[in-house]
Amino acid sequence: ASCAFMAGSSLAQNRMQHMRLQSQSSVPTMGLEVDLKGKVAFVAGVGDTSGYGWAIVKALANAGATITIGTWPPVLGIFKKSLSSGRMDSDLILDDGSVMEIANVYPLDAVFDTPEQVPDDVKNNKRYAGLDGFSIAEVAEKLERDYGKIDILVHSLANGPEVQKPLLQTSRAGYLAASSASSYSLVSLVQRLGPIMNPGGAVISLTYIAAEKIIPGYGGGMSSAKAALESDTRMLAWEAGREWGIRVNTISAGPLKSRAASAISEKGKQKPFIEVAIDYTRSNAPLSKDLSADDVGTTAACLLSPLFASVTGVTLHVDCGMHAMGMVTTAATAQLME
Repeated sequence: ASCAFMAGSSLAQNRMQHMRLQSQSSVPTMGLEVDLKGKVAFVAGVGDTSGYGWAIVKALANAGATITIGTWPPVLGIFKKSLSSGRMDSDLILDDGSVMEIANVYPLDAVFDTPEQVPDDVKNNKRYAGLDGFSIAEVAEKLERDYGKIDILVHSLANGPEVQKPLLQTSRAGYLAASSASSYSLVSLVQRLGPIMNPGGAVISLTYIAAEKIIPGYGGGMSSAKAALESDTRMLAWEAGREWGIRVNTISAGPLKSRAASAISEKGKQKPFIEVAIDYTRSNAPLSKDLSADDVGTTAACLLSPLFASVTGVTLHVDCGMHAMGMVTTAATAQLME
């Protein structure tokens, strides 16, 4: 009887232990918090706090990443002065109440791959004078000197000098300039920063629905540049993935009234392009709300984190679902709901 009791007691203990193990196994072994502590991020194309680039900077900083920035020389002085003068203090506050630290701000003009490509008129321009190396190759050298390796590359660069012109009126020079600044710059950055990125690192860029659909008013060859950017994202995902073990994705973001987007329309027009785009999206997207910069920032932080370690070559739409719509006029959708 004693042996039987001991066996029964042992069985009961084993069952209790098994139940405890089952209970423990139901608890996730890895939290879903985006943790980028110890990661070095380089965000190319930030010159103010109004756009998606800054929102991505804030999201990466909230996740613990070391932040470095590449800023276009013509706005570098204003940006640095705003940082040092306290004008941007409120924009530097992170979610936990701490103040974001920007480790380095490098001058960067991403239409120049090497210093040899910089023409004399640019070198002698007062906004470039005295700057210590602003080509992509030189910035890559500075990053390697300062950090050895980096983990994250954000391409937040776009410029089309003839963006206000329809495609039929766009010059060859304007078209090629848009592609150079807005799409080839990604290729060049990955070429030169890929070798100094840690395996498992990630690259992200920003695109727009005009790469896929007709968006009147988004001219100057910019729709073509964004289409090239998306195509290059897929090819770079293959090549950079095999070469260095890094991921390459792009976010197709909905309209936001940033400083850059506000420049798409000519001054004096009754309603700027970006306001039309925002109103149109709010009226017709599945999620009837205004898109915030933080929506894109947090999405980027997730895509750049180890949580998305097997995601590459993707164009991810962050636009309240507008990309999925077919019948898109308010009148048409209202008739369907009647």
